[in-house]
Amino acid sequence: MGADSFTCMGQETEEKQKMIPVLQPIWKTESDRVSLETLQSLETECRNCTPITPLECIKSCRVYKLKNELRQLWQSMDNPNYMKELLNVLKNETRVHILQAIAIRRYSMSELQQELKKAGHRHSQENISKEYLRPLIGVGLVTATQDEYYTTTFSRRITERLGCFPEFANKLPASSECYEESLLQNLLSGPKTFEEIKAIMPTKEVSRTLRRLRSVRLIRTPKDRSYIFFFKSKRDPNKDNLADTEKRVYDAVTYEGISAGNLARKTGLCMRITYRYVRRLKGKKLVFTRRTPKVYGLTCKGRKLVQVIRELQQIVEAAWNSSQQVMQESEPAAEVRSLSSNEFFR
Repeated sequence: MGADSFTCMGQETEEKQKMIPVLQPIWKTESDRVSLETLQSLETECRNCTPITPLECIKSCRVYKLKNELRQLWQSMDNPNYMKELLNVLKNETRVHILQAIAIRRYSMSELQQELKKAGHRHSQENISKEYLRPLIGVGLVTATQDEYYTTTFSRRITERLGCFPEFANKLPASSECYEESLLQNLLSGPKTFEEIKAIMPTKEVSRTLRRLRSVRLIRTPKDRSYIFFFKSKRDPNKDNLADTEKRVYDAVTYEGISAGNLARKTGLCMRITYRYVRRLKGKKLVFTRRTPKVYGLTCKGRKLVQVIRELQQIVEAAWNSSQQVMQESEPAAEVRSLSSNEFFR
């Protein structure tokens, strides 16, 4: 593989032995620290607060609202498939449009219908509720009060990250098992061959997953995708009598290697004739072959998408840890599970 084949490839040296799951553990992240510190700061403020009535506390207290959000979020996130469900919900342009709208202010159902109509989407209120709002509510991104819909603190952070990659909603297949996301993260450690990819994901999904990612230009292979390369040996060609065409083919072969297609183009011969003369040169031990399997690596856009996914992971983990803390305080006897109970955090 040439130096130009993957120009946007970084120098990261991550482990190559295992498939990176859709949501890999990112412990003690900056986002996690900030989230927990914010919660502790609000609790301190709450302890020093002296509301006139309990109702005033419930209606105005930021700590109460945040903790209530985290309790509801915990119920959504306490699911081994949560990260996969979250990504599938976000891979829809209409849902993302709704998130961006209600992140600014609260919307009623009729206002949402008009907002979507401005963007060219004509949906009934029943369809908006069933196809778009219900999935968003299910993963804790949207909540409703008095027939008005609005985003949670968690959701606003998610929406902000999605703004870094506007094409997120249409670059990956919806309602999927997230093999594409997992493979993209695995390729962050460096290009991999087809055989290497087969070893880290279900074999029957490899070709389809690669085809999808290549079609949206998130991964690519080197320009020269041939498997077999011909190399010039160190044997002295003057010890053999080479015919003119043999010599032309021999001179076109390099010590660095050349594919059959490029050799045919360089010599002006058809593939059949090229292979015939290569066989003769191999018989004289002037040329040898070596299989160089093609590899798959990330494009610039692919690397950017992986970064967005990793940031979403950090937000999810920070929210999970905060919600666990709230649940532990409110229900000390309740079972509080660690991230390891979620298959995407393993």
